Amino acid sequence: MDRRKVLEWTVFVAPLPVLLAVSYLLPLLGLFHWSVTEPSPGLGNYVRILVDPDIHAIMGRTLRICLLATVVSVMVAYLLAYHWVFGPLWRRRFIEICVLIPFWISVLIRAFGWLIVLRPKGLINDGLMAAHLISEPLTLVRNDLGVVIGMVHFMIPFAIFPIVSVMRQIDPRIPAAARGMGAGPIRRFVEVFLPLSMPGVIGAFFIVFVFTLGFFITPSILGGGRVVMLAEYIFTQMSQTADWGLGSALSVVLLLFVSAMIWLLSKLTRVETLIG
Repeated sequence: MDRRKVLEWTVFVAPLPVLLAVSYLLPLLGLFHWSVTEPSPGLGNYVRILVDPDIHAIMGRTLRICLLATVVSVMVAYLLAYHWVFGPLWRRRFIEICVLIPFWISVLIRAFGWLIVLRPKGLINDGLMAAHLISEPLTLVRNDLGVVIGMVHFMIPFAIFPIVSVMRQIDPRIPAAARGMGAGPIRRFVEVFLPLSMPGVIGAFFIVFVFTLGFFITPSILGGGRVVMLAEYIFTQMSQTADWGLGSALSVVLLLFVSAMIWLLSKLTRVETLIG
């Protein structure tokens, strides 16, 4: 190895493990330490998580909303991805614009945008009442529905990319061969194309589900304090009630759950196929 490569390795590569250890490992170790030492040494915080019905309700609500948002996001993303890959050029460009531009907009701005649209005197309710379709405003925000809408809008790009990547790797000769064997459009899709694209669907499902588990801003704004999810509850324990031990223990549980989901994803599909 010449001196230039040694210098590049020393300056750009060697500090990375140290940077990762300082940025991620040390805070995680501190979090685990707090979970078993605050307010007193022991596993009391984890026992509280196991027996507290309020925490169980928050966890159940988090899983329910995340699962619903994930399923809707993946279904919408699959349709968009199919037209993005196989549609005419104008449709592909239109979908690219609709997916990429919101992707670059802050989640905070998008959440407030949906709040303006969904509120009782927002665009949707005003439009429906002007058309005499409803007599009083619908409750579209400050509830689970508003949170799911905001989460789906944010997560669709994250679901589209792995599905598009897998669809583009499907050999077009395979559906063509099925057509040559006499299979109709529906049968070609159900028995040939859909199974071949399932790695993308599975990858999108796990990616979106893991992301939604840590959602904080969207549930806070669109839920309005009535739809408290796990991330917001952890923030409350850390910043308002100063219950550092319980907040840390919940963070450790969430981290272990997310790690298990990522491990399961690596077992169900090849991760490299999801990034093209």
